Amino acid sequence: MSSRYVVLLTLLLGVGVSAVEVQRPRGVPLSKLQFYEEGKPFTCLDGSRTIPFDRVNDDYCDCSDGSDEPGTAACPNGSFHCTNAGFRPVFIPSSRINDGICDCCDTTDEYNSGAVCQNTCRDLGRKERESLLKLAEIAKEGFLLKQQLIQEAKREKYISEAAPAPVETAQEEIREPVSDNDSEQYPEDDITEDEDDDDEEDEDDDPDDGDYKVSPLSFFIKHMLEYLKIHTDSVLYMLNMQSHSATRTPEKKDDDEGTMPPYDQETQILIDGKCVNLEKEISFDFGPSSEFAYLYSQCYELTTSEYIYRLCPFNRVSQKPKYGGSETNLGTWGKWAGPEDNIYSMMKYEHGTGCWQGPNRSTTVKLTCGKETVVTSTSEPSRCEYVMEFICPAICQEPPNLVSEEHEHEEL
Repeated sequence: MSSRYVVLLTLLLGVGVSAVEVQRPRGVPLSKLQFYEEGKPFTCLDGSRTIPFDRVNDDYCDCSDGSDEPGTAACPNGSFHCTNAGFRPVFIPSSRINDGICDCCDTTDEYNSGAVCQNTCRDLGRKERESLLKLAEIAKEGFLLKQQLIQEAKREKYISEAAPAPVETAQEEIREPVSDNDSEQYPEDDITEDEDDDDEEDEDDDPDDGDYKVSPLSFFIKHMLEYLKIHTDSVLYMLNMQSHSATRTPEKKDDDEGTMPPYDQETQILIDGKCVNLEKEISFDFGPSSEFAYLYSQCYELTTSEYIYRLCPFNRVSQKPKYGGSETNLGTWGKWAGPEDNIYSMMKYEHGTGCWQGPNRSTTVKLTCGKETVVTSTSEPSRCEYVMEFICPAICQEPPNLVSEEHEHEEL
């Protein structure tokens, strides 16, 4: 569960609970109450010394760590705990105590300054809960979209694995008119029905031989298509090319049976290009369930007052002047670079165009959950190092059932 959801859950659970005041020295959080027992000697939290309890918050700094003055400004390194019932508790430097400025929304830091403060904790808490509820709703919708992306990736994989059979059928359909066109060169009288039957029986008995009875390109496609995504148009284009090539040299079919003859130059270029794309695509990590696969071969732009930024996931990031000029490479795909517990929350693009007398440009893309897929901002916090904010549903995690847990807590 992300920290944002934890904060939201904590705030929502606090709605049905009345604040209970626990007696303790001013400025002490509940987590450290055990160290401040009234009537017993107080030991500085760093263990440096022990003093009588009546010297706690006496406006004189006895402990080097400032722990004996949690509610005064006596120690320069002390800290004051704002309870802020109805909102979020915070710590402020002890130097801000009674300085005439209200730092705690519950006004407890200005108990002796005469400053007129209003307790705004409940209003702040209400606004934050409304904001976080909206974010939780967005996260919920984004997660549903993520599930659709996962199902789509599974469906494409299934279609890709099931594709070889239709490809052979398509090849047979393509070859049928070839046989008709060559009927004058190879009369049907030269081939008896018995021989045709024998050929069909051989194909049934030995499926492997069938691989070699189709054109060389079909043989390649049958064994490689399980790794390809859906590239139907390109595959059919190559099949047609090879079929036309087969019509020009039909006499070599029997001689080349069982072997892989060389492809013509144009077909070989297409195959080489497919192999290069295949090697790239299967090397990408599209997430545990391929939820990021839909980003592949897509590009997203952000236009600012000066530049047009372009993010092509798993490819590159670029920058181009808005009013004309050459494009600058801000980095090519490197790796997922998020923390160990959420590695898919960041993308790293490296080895971009070099800066003048500086390093090569690089870009870190931070992914956040949302219903849309869009680049929201780009900055350059360090020279030649860019940060891009990118919203997409694939990064969404399943949110907790906040409403049911809230009601459950109220019943308790």
